[in-house]
Amino acid sequence: MKKQKNKELSKKEKAINRKISQERILIENINAKFKTFKITANKYRNRRQRFELRTSLICGIINSEL
Repeated sequence: MKKQKNKELSKKEKAINRKISQERILIENINAKFKTFKITANKYRNRRQRFELRTSLICGIINSEL
């Protein structure tokens, strides 16, 4: 939630923002780990059929680390 001009956020709105940011940080950290494999950071130049297999394998590696 965004603060309106000349108004402060209530404690409830601040708590909601904090909860959203905590979840967003986790997701962004996972995306960063995924990008270290360069499959989404660069153009994929191999067969399309293998893209899904490779992304599944990478996700499995990341999940095993968590």
